[in-house]
Amino acid sequence: GRLAGQVAVVTGGAIRLGRAIALALAREGCHVGISYHRSAAAARATVRELRALGVDAQAFRADVSRPADARRLIRDTLRHFGRLDLLVNNAALFFRTPLDRTTPVHWDRLLAVNLKGPFLVSQAAARAMRRAGAGRIINIADVGGIRAWPSYIPYCVSKAGLLMLTKGLAVALAPGVSVNCVAPGAVLLPEGASPALRRRLRREVPMGREGDPEDVVAAVVFFATCPP
Repeated sequence: GRLAGQVAVVTGGAIRLGRAIALALAREGCHVGISYHRSAAAARATVRELRALGVDAQAFRADVSRPADARRLIRDTLRHFGRLDLLVNNAALFFRTPLDRTTPVHWDRLLAVNLKGPFLVSQAAARAMRRAGAGRIINIADVGGIRAWPSYIPYCVSKAGLLMLTKGLAVALAPGVSVNCVAPGAVLLPEGASPALRRRLRREVPMGREGDPEDVVAAVVFFATCPP
């Protein structure tokens, strides 16, 4: 594989899109550490799937919005694997927040996980990558960071912030560490999404279909493997 012997961390890598990204990196020969918060059983299952692809894999429990957890995630990764080449900031919360029912707790939690988390983990990873002289960071944003969804304002703000965080990190860490962002549209809708919502989203997408996780995975693998 193109990433043989390298080591990646995928936050939120136990389930959904994060799991698909972790598996794709493993198929390229990359050893993978995944972080999880509540999905312990899913994390164990994903680690088994990763190891079955012939790479080393490990799950680390972390709330990425907590500075100590973010630092420990990178420290434990380096202790287990001995190096860190790639960070994929995928962990995120998504829930509906109509304007008149959005509380400060909703705001703080969405911004903490979706924006502060990627900053904290990137900050810790960048120290290790700079010492090694190379590294890559890939952030998973969302078209919601560009388009306004009135019932999801804090979420959209968090993803818009992630777009600017990507730009800021890219300038701060160049040329040794590359920083990129993938901003998908409708991919892996929440469980229980109504048929009406799916139809509306399909109408809004020029290709007339929902996005496939493999579309996002392909972009992540491109950024992970393209020449520096």
